[in-house]
Amino acid sequence: MTDSSLPPNTPPAEPQLPIHPGRRRLSSQASDRASRSWWDSDADEYHRTHGEFLGVGSEQGEFIWCPEGLHEGDAHLLGEISGKRILEVGCGSAPCARWLAAHGAHAVGLDISAGMLARGLDAMAAGGSTVPLIQASAESLPFADESFDIACSAFGAVPFVADSANVMAEVARILAPGGIWVFAVNHPMRWIFPDDPGEAGLTASIPYFDRTPYVEFDSEGTPTYVEHHRTIGDRVREIVAAGLEVRDIIEPDWPEWLDQEWGQWSPLRGQLFPGTAIFSCRKPD
Repeated sequence: MTDSSLPPNTPPAEPQLPIHPGRRRLSSQASDRASRSWWDSDADEYHRTHGEFLGVGSEQGEFIWCPEGLHEGDAHLLGEISGKRILEVGCGSAPCARWLAAHGAHAVGLDISAGMLARGLDAMAAGGSTVPLIQASAESLPFADESFDIACSAFGAVPFVADSANVMAEVARILAPGGIWVFAVNHPMRWIFPDDPGEAGLTASIPYFDRTPYVEFDSEGTPTYVEHHRTIGDRVREIVAAGLEVRDIIEPDWPEWLDQEWGQWSPLRGQLFPGTAIFSCRKPD
């Protein structure tokens, strides 16, 4: 991000076109177009930068929840997964869905970006666990009611859609009674700090209650990247309005062993305030 007065966003690399950051409300369709364009064009660079950390090249994939390195194999946020029908929303190249499949789940990956899904197909072609991959928007899940036992999202889709309340409703629809929904996003308090992993990112300067999205535009004024802010209360209200129950909100500590920066995430900031919020939800029986 070139203007430290703007709210934080975490694009993994600079796109090819010039960046003109700003603030503007976008429709669901415009947000989807921007996200599809961004992740299609950035897929290769993203995987060069983060693929090893995420385990994309691992034979069985890996399930890393967040830049703090929290692994589902240790955290067990999804509970028992063997034999369960699991949808990963915003799967990218699907290392999480592949890890789930390798551990006995009937996993499906969904993402809006064909470029990211293509990287997942490449990983599966190299051997190891495989999963079905579907290209679609998280705001309109192409599945029948009660098709899955569990849904999950590790920084996929939820921060990038204009109508995240509709995502919650869609997930509630496709979950069977008693189903689990767990999703990780930027911790909402991060919105108030400049997007800087160093000391410049330690001073609050942006209103927490300003929900105007952060948008990047190309030289022709077309949105090429968007990130939407919701407060903690917003997230809870959207979950409850969809008929789901909030079971927990996990705020991972920054681990002592991790000295790697990822965008705005860094050991410096991680020691002072959370970078990730993971919402654990359940659909009532």
